[in-house]
Amino acid sequence: MTRFLWRLTGAMVLNANAYEDVERDESATIQAMAVVLLSSLAAGVGALGGGGNRATDLIGISVVALAVWIVWALLTYEIGTWLLPSPQTHATPGELLRTIGFASAPGIFRFAAVIPSLRAAVFAVTAVWMLAAMVVAVRQALDYTSTARAIAVCGLGWTLALGLALVIGVYFGPALY
Repeated sequence: MTRFLWRLTGAMVLNANAYEDVERDESATIQAMAVVLLSSLAAGVGALGGGGNRATDLIGISVVALAVWIVWALLTYEIGTWLLPSPQTHATPGELLRTIGFASAPGIFRFAAVIPSLRAAVFAVTAVWMLAAMVVAVRQALDYTSTARAIAVCGLGWTLALGLALVIGVYFGPALY
């Protein structure tokens, strides 16, 4: 548990060594999955607020958050290894998924959005924080020497994943009239 907490806090404070540790350790895959699931659940809790909302809404929002993360992860892998690789880029899907799984650690704080007056700020701050963590994770996992390349990969993947989330929200969300 101590190593998991070190990795979790290291990921949150954007410690490159924590991401390198996770990348090398195949046994960290379950831990990375747990971080993603906790972050997705926190999104559901935060989006619903402290009101008496149904469990199905909580599950639905959490599943959408997880689906968006999965899309973002897959896009990041494809963009980073096929579209914008560097000469030294070498990463297995497992290495990248472990590192970017831990990059979702700041999303655990989305539960704080249960406070209605903080909801928008919490989601905005954690989204940017997760993007910054993703940049560090991608830079380490794909062995980039350029942070700019990692920013490009993550920014493109993030934009495409957010676009998908908006489409899902418009299509499946409640009518606003």
